[in-house]
Order: sequence, then C-alpha cells, then structure tokens
Amino acid sequence: MRSGFLNGPAVSFVFAGMALLTSCSQSRHAGDERYYLVATNIKIPYWQAAADGLNKAASEMKVTAELVGPDKYDVNEQVTHFRAVVAKKPSGILVSPADPQLLKGEIDAAIAAGIPVITVDSDAPGSRRLFFVGTNNYQAGLTGGRLLAQKLGGKGNVVLMTIPAQANLIERRRGYEDAFADTSIKIVQAVDIRGDPGIAFDKTKEIIANKNLNVDAFVCLEATSGKEVADVLTRNNLQAKTVIAMDTDDQTLAWIEKGGIAATIGQKPFTMAYVGLRMADDLHHNTPQPLGGDWTRNLRSLVPSGVDTGSALIDRSNLATIRQPQQ
Repeated sequence: MRSGFLNGPAVSFVFAGMALLTSCSQSRHAGDERYYLVATNIKIPYWQAAADGLNKAASEMKVTAELVGPDKYDVNEQVTHFRAVVAKKPSGILVSPADPQLLKGEIDAAIAAGIPVITVDSDAPGSRRLFFVGTNNYQAGLTGGRLLAQKLGGKGNVVLMTIPAQANLIERRRGYEDAFADTSIKIVQAVDIRGDPGIAFDKTKEIIANKNLNVDAFVCLEATSGKEVADVLTRNNLQAKTVIAMDTDDQTLAWIEKGGIAATIGQKPFTMAYVGLRMADDLHHNTPQPLGGDWTRNLRSLVPSGVDTGSALIDRSNLATIRQPQQ
C-alpha cells in the first residue's frame, strides 16, 4: 500500500515544473490578466475541489481565474465553452479534455493565437498543449489493479465502469490490465457510463441479474460510478463482490466506511488547478518561443513534459487521516 502521493518516474517532472512556480512574483501581474479552467460536469465535488485550488492561486497572484464548462458530462458542449474562452483572448487556459480528439484542433488553434494551454486531469497528447499537470494515471491503475489482484487471489471476472474516449481513463485501464497480466483475472465487460452515474447504477443491476455472467469485482475508473455500484450491490446483499473506486467525494468515503467499497484511488484536483494556474501564469510572462514548438522531443526544453501531482490508495486503514480537515 502506498502511503504517499507521488508515484513513479514522473516525480522528476515536479521538480522541473517547480522552476516555473518559484519565478512567479506578485508585482508583475496586471489587473486585466484572466485565466480559465475548462472542464465538464463541473458541479461534481471533484471539479469543485479544483475550483478551490484555482481560486486560491488566483487570489495569491491577484489575477482573475474561472472554472467553466457544462454542468453535466457533454463533450460537444465542452468544445463550445473552450471556443468561447479562446475568443476572449485570455492570458492562459487550463483544460481537461473529455474527448482529446474533439479538442485537439481547438487547442492547436489557441496555441497558434499565442495563448498558452496546459492540460490538467486528462491529457490531449496529440495536440500542441504545452504539457500535462495531473495524476500519473497509469500508476493509479496499476496501484488499484495490484490491490484487486490480491483481494481476488489472482483469479476472477471484473467489470469496468469507464468513459472509453477519455485519455486519463485509457491510461488507468492500461495500468489495471498490466497488473492483471500474470493472473487469471479477466475484464469481462467495460461499461461506457458516458459521465452519467445513473448508467452505472442501471448497468450494475443488469449485470448482477444476468445468471450467465459471473462477476467478482467492479472497477470504477472515474469519480461518479463507485457509489452507484456499491449501492446496487448492497441492496442485493452482494457485498462480497469487491469494488475499487476513484476519487474522494464524501459518498465514496462513506461507502468505504460501510464496507461497500474496498478502496479508492484519491487524486489531487485542488493541486492540479493550483499548480496549473501558477504555471500558466509563468508561461504568460515568460512565453517559450515558438509557443507551438515540439517541446516533448526537445532535449533543452523550456517546459517540463508533465507534472505528476500524485495519488493515494485509500481504504479503511487510512480513511480517518484522509477525512481530517485540510488546510
């Protein structure tokens, strides 16, 4: 079990990124500097935590920042919000692409217009975004997968709750699959919940009613489905089935306490937004040239490839610590 938040080789990226943060001074900020974080489903607790981080950084730097995006999961509406933000010619943009292919051209157009763009939470690696700030999602999946393999004794059938087009969830699934590689655990179904927790609830009912499908565990790769799966299993007295969730909203933590969820992988959306905004601000004041250059392959790059904000495995053993008031 990992007790810390930093995972894997991406730790070095944090220190590369910190050079940008430490160069920031409040005196250089103009009153008209404005930054945006474009997400989707922005009313859920995960993005409200990100908004807190965004607002804290903005307050410290005396700039304006705003979380925007659809109130529900809607990839096309996110594109509309992103275009509207670009039209305002902001100082910088943070974006969590729900569908990286849909947003690739939009991100590239923003870069071409001279607006620094950083991806947070979910990446768009095929675009010209400067870099990614967020969880090492492959490592998060690997951590969850290893725990599940231990709980299942190396064998069993697993159902995934996911959103197939989203880059961060693709990486999490890859981590789980690699954790299962030397076991007899099989992923027998991947449910596209399309950002709607109601789909997770309904599909779980359907799956447990199917007498021809023996399922031992449910893996929820995003924030909203874990508590829905746990609710269905508890209503049907199937608590013996293992549920691994994602993120740390109050209901998910309550289900861990009740035993309906075995563990969750906690991310740091507050940190993603806080660090992301400070780095976007530095890019505004110290813009690398050319902005749309291929910095990933440049061995003397002026920006990091990515910043790993860390994750943690949370279960009953450390639940009380996670629930302590945060600064």
